[in-house]
Amino acid sequence: MSMYGSQTQVWSHVKQNTLDEYASKSSIRLTPYQMLYAGKFKDGTHLLKSAQYLHKELPIRIARRLKDFQQLPYIILSNPSIHDTYELYLRAFTSLTKYPKIDNLESEERFSHLVKNLLDNHQHVVTNLAEGFQECKQHVSYETMGNFLDRTLKSRLGIRMLAEHHLALRFEKPNYIGMICTQLNLKQAIERSSDFARQICEHLYGVAPGVIVNGHTKAMFPYIPSPLEYILQELIKNAMRASVEYHGKQLMEVPNIVVTTCTNDTDFYVRISDRGGGIPENKLKDIFKYSFTTMGDRSQIRPSDGLGVFDDICQGHPNNSPSGGPMAGWGFGLPTSRAYSTYLGGSLQVQTMEGLGTDVYLRLRHITGNQESFRI
Repeated sequence: MSMYGSQTQVWSHVKQNTLDEYASKSSIRLTPYQMLYAGKFKDGTHLLKSAQYLHKELPIRIARRLKDFQQLPYIILSNPSIHDTYELYLRAFTSLTKYPKIDNLESEERFSHLVKNLLDNHQHVVTNLAEGFQECKQHVSYETMGNFLDRTLKSRLGIRMLAEHHLALRFEKPNYIGMICTQLNLKQAIERSSDFARQICEHLYGVAPGVIVNGHTKAMFPYIPSPLEYILQELIKNAMRASVEYHGKQLMEVPNIVVTTCTNDTDFYVRISDRGGGIPENKLKDIFKYSFTTMGDRSQIRPSDGLGVFDDICQGHPNNSPSGGPMAGWGFGLPTSRAYSTYLGGSLQVQTMEGLGTDVYLRLRHITGNQESFRI
């Protein structure tokens, strides 16, 4: 039982037994393959079925997040940033569970507006969690914080992808079914991510390394661009920052970053190689820890809004201002990228040579390969 017992709390909008009931229900996780080939019909029945699925599924997932919040130590949940986030989840749960049955396209359209509003309202949630845990990290073990954030980020990514896919189904876009690109060009995705990272790097440092893409540069396959490009942007930003800071001190030309791609029947790989001096051995064990950073003073740093799963990370960032966030400093980019890659059926590994540079290996599962990829 949670620390709140089974009664309605004065600051809660939901009875605990209602929350427990939804959290105990079975969740239905779809594969991207199912979403890709679900069909699209002129009479809009695909929209109706999609909305009905979300109407049933989202409250279950949100209830589980709320239960997870309730297991946090009271002193953590009392933190204003974390408490406000909990309240946001409660309001979302209430809005979804009180929404009437969806049985026609008019009610589907109204439901879609509700979903869009929820996405907007939750835009800064994970940013707030980052602030909250930073403020009270002395009161919680890293294991508790790290496990909570891992579960939260993965769950939010799934919720975001399902919601964005439904909203995208309402519009026509060449080579897209919902948010799934049917012909994703991996090289172009890397170049878009590199351009975004370069804008930030040049804004902050006045210079940025070039990016060379080699390997299977003509690879094209169905995939979901948004989480892929978020991961790529974070990894390339890290590589650029390391390169500029390492070589800038020596007034040398900053070496290019080399990105190598490879694809087979089940997976595709991206290796990002920099010559940014590598990672010191005594810091290597901490690089995947939330809130770990090699930046010295974070007192003037706001976390990038790109941390949020209910924000516009799924829109591809290049339209954002280069001054929208620092290259580093809040310590969420790398652990978030690993959480996302794991959720997407892949992995993220780092190999480094202190004094030379770092190679980061990203592996992701195809969504139409010979084996089942992952479930959202």
